[in-house]
Amino acid sequence: MQKNPVRVLNVLGTTNLGGAESRVMELYRAMDKSKVQFDFLIHTDKEGQYSEEIRSLGGRIYGVPRFRGVNLPEYKKALEHFFREHGDYAAVHGHMTSTASFYLPIAKKAGIPMTIAHARSAGVDKGFKGFVTRVVRYPLKYRADYCFTCSYEAGKAVYGKNWIKKGKVRTIPNAIDAQRFAYNRAVRAQVRDELGLSDRFIIGHVGRFGFMKNHQYLVDIFAELCKVREDAALVLIGKGELEQEIKEKVKALNLADKVYFLGNHFDVERYYQAFDYFVFPSTFEGFPGSVAEAQASGLPCLVSDKVTREAALTDLAAYRSIEEPASLWAQEIQKNAAKALERKDRSGEIAAKGFDVRQQAALMEEFYTGGGNPPGFVTKQINR
Repeated sequence: MQKNPVRVLNVLGTTNLGGAESRVMELYRAMDKSKVQFDFLIHTDKEGQYSEEIRSLGGRIYGVPRFRGVNLPEYKKALEHFFREHGDYAAVHGHMTSTASFYLPIAKKAGIPMTIAHARSAGVDKGFKGFVTRVVRYPLKYRADYCFTCSYEAGKAVYGKNWIKKGKVRTIPNAIDAQRFAYNRAVRAQVRDELGLSDRFIIGHVGRFGFMKNHQYLVDIFAELCKVREDAALVLIGKGELEQEIKEKVKALNLADKVYFLGNHFDVERYYQAFDYFVFPSTFEGFPGSVAEAQASGLPCLVSDKVTREAALTDLAAYRSIEEPASLWAQEIQKNAAKALERKDRSGEIAAKGFDVRQQAALMEEFYTGGGNPPGFVTKQINR
């Protein structure tokens, strides 16, 4: 008689398109649902872009109020009520580390055998919000059964160097469906034609319009590039709270006819094909999946020095300081422009580095169903 799959609860902010959400969904799609089934606890009552797909795959979605600091008693009460009603999970996997020090102990007290904290970012927001995040996150390493991270920098930011030195932090590759992003010349021509940019040199970026992605500096780079390339175009994939601010800056620089705001797209792999260069000047990151996706599609990537060097999965990724004048970034792009057009598929290299989601799904199935850390579970243990 076939056993029911073990159920794992993933804790996230929303089910919208985003970095952590996309990585979890890539894994979910590749998972053997007869062995492991995902459910989601999110901090909103709103439907997200992934909600319909989650339900179609057999997942369930639950909501709790968003933590705002002043509502801590109500937040904890909502979590306690939830886990009293849903205490039959094999594991709770917390991708939202800002409040995991609250919800993971509550889950454990409710009888859930395995709790996991997963560090996915190497920084916090500016100001008081960032300060509060650091404070409430501090005890997390003592309150989770497993401490995962997507990179050394994210692990250091969330758990600290000493926890890493003690061997208590493990890396989980931010795996992607590498085949999905394989370079396709026909798709490239089609998308460029759809955008009306067939004869343009396209700078691309995929990311939420928020502080960490540094769109202000990205627009400065593009403005400098336009001084030496009349055919330059900037295509931005994503949504976010700073989108209007960036649109106003673009208009002020008289670049509105060269910058394209395309919003969110489920078929983002098509747009990577259309780009000529991927520029990613973030102020902080954990491990940007978009840089892995861009490399899989054969795109040269110019990346902020604030991003972990672990993201350089191929020789396509180069790094520059975001403290430099934007003109230096533009000069490097222009210097390598001709070479950038010598495009070829690099998805196989990404998979060979352990960043293909099918490999990762098999390992995670073993972990979840085995109730712990079997041999060969992760690619490496951080040791620096």
